[in-house]
Amino acid sequence: MAEVPVASLAELTPGTMRLVEHGKLTIGVYNCGGSLRAIEDRCSHDDGPLCEGAWDTEMCTVICPRHGSRFDLATGRPLSLPAYLPVSVFEVRVVDGVVVVDVGD
Repeated sequence: MAEVPVASLAELTPGTMRLVEHGKLTIGVYNCGGSLRAIEDRCSHDDGPLCEGAWDTEMCTVICPRHGSRFDLATGRPLSLPAYLPVSVFEVRVVDGVVVVDVGD
């Protein structure tokens, strides 16, 4: 299991997001009111960068900046068109005060 370090938990406070890279994969890591979520930075509609879009900390969703599809950060499911396929989500945990993402390699 490959763990990608993101930031210290003190740096990833509620309402913040960080992008991390692992090989060719880019992942957006979000703190939604204390719940840590990680989602692939790729809209399933046109493969554009998903995590550059606005996100709602209360609903824990991100909106694709290109065509407006809204995705659930917990499941990767699109909640609005034009996207209809989910994107990958990843387990996030805190290890010795550091937020890490399990990318499963």
